[in-house]
Amino acid sequence: MKKLFLIASLLMTLTGMTFAQTTPKKAPTKKDGTADMRFKANKDSAAKAKMAPATTHLKKDGTPDKRFKENKPAKKP
Repeated sequence: MKKLFLIASLLMTLTGMTFAQTTPKKAPTKKDGTADMRFKANKDSAAKAKMAPATTHLKKDGTPDKRFKENKPAKKP
């Protein structure tokens, strides 16, 4: 009976260890806390940020407000 209890507790412990929470990887930063652009992970996140439209002024219905400069289309030369 003791062996059965020992095996069961060992299995429960190992099962609990496999479901342990892992911490996400932190992006490499410089001493001042800004992203270090020598690393690919930081370059990828910066590229994604550039692709997102910079619409800060929206109308009530959620569309961009064209009265503001950042929402107007770019002028053709």
